[in-house]
Amino acid sequence: MFSVLRLSVIVGLSTVLACLPACSKKQEKIKIGVVTNCTAEFWSIAEAGANKAANEFDVDLQFRQLEKDFDASAQMPIIDSWVKQGVNGIAVSVIDPKNQTEDLTRIAKKVPLITMDNDADQTGRLCYIGINNYEAGKAVGRLVKKSLPKGGTVAIFIGSTKSANGKARTQGVLDELAGQKDAAGTVAAHPTNAELKGKMFGQYFLVDGEAKEDGSPTNAQPLAAGVLARVKGMSDVCMVGLYAYNPPAILEEARAKSMLKDIKIIGFDEAWVTLKGIADGEIVATVVQDPFMYGYKSVEALAAKAKGDDSKLVKDPIPYRVVTKDGGPDETVNGMVVKFPKVADFEAKLKEDLASVKK
Repeated sequence: MFSVLRLSVIVGLSTVLACLPACSKKQEKIKIGVVTNCTAEFWSIAEAGANKAANEFDVDLQFRQLEKDFDASAQMPIIDSWVKQGVNGIAVSVIDPKNQTEDLTRIAKKVPLITMDNDADQTGRLCYIGINNYEAGKAVGRLVKKSLPKGGTVAIFIGSTKSANGKARTQGVLDELAGQKDAAGTVAAHPTNAELKGKMFGQYFLVDGEAKEDGSPTNAQPLAAGVLARVKGMSDVCMVGLYAYNPPAILEEARAKSMLKDIKIIGFDEAWVTLKGIADGEIVATVVQDPFMYGYKSVEALAAKAKGDDSKLVKDPIPYRVVTKDGGPDETVNGMVVKFPKVADFEAKLKEDLASVKK
């Protein structure tokens, strides 16, 4: 009797012990890593969205805003370390698609990979979460044409044109101004100042004939200051900022030089300073993405993928929107419905999204 009882206890314990690893495995959280291309307010909004999804889907999230802005050599070690840690998925805003494709292809064979904001479509990534940057660039071009209907002088500022979004966004602006696809412009001196060199795109003179790349948020304001000094006194001038931090930099320098009434400013993304500038009538408009949704959708898609569910992978571009002071009716552009929210309404919704994130 004793032997039978002892045997029953041993068998029972063995069954419990055998179950422990499986039970522990079931309790492990899904681990997801998200890495950006720089440190910016745009990415803080995206991080809030990612945290919201992490809370909802019980995810162990590592969100890294890259400290060395637009430095692919600093981005890849972070991604490699996550692979070694055994994360279940990685989302990356690609800095240099051409030179990162080989490394990201290697990563995609080991860990589910998606791209957001900046794409690298030859890597085997599962999906891209972002807007159609070329079409968004064309939207900026239309705003320039509306602001300067008879033509004028344009300066474009951007962090980098190496990235997929930087190239597409810039080309979209130029194609819209020129009225043709793949516009290269015509080399010319400025119509009223022969010392100022650039290119003509239709009726529009582009300062220096190309977008002014700053390479880092810290360089944005000095670069804007230099261009403003060169166009001071000219009429029909529009300054375009294509990364989130560019419009605030332009605005600050235009204030410092007392040029706000002399120029038009058109922005990209939803920096708080940009939104306030629109509300105050100092910035014409801004074409916005949806960084909160980028972060949310990235975590949601990778969390579902870790459970064998592909239904959350994003198939279509996220629509861009055009934020103005007074808003306007929806427009259908190339088959896409584009919304024109009033800045006060847009800002209220953004604050509501951020407030929805559990601390």
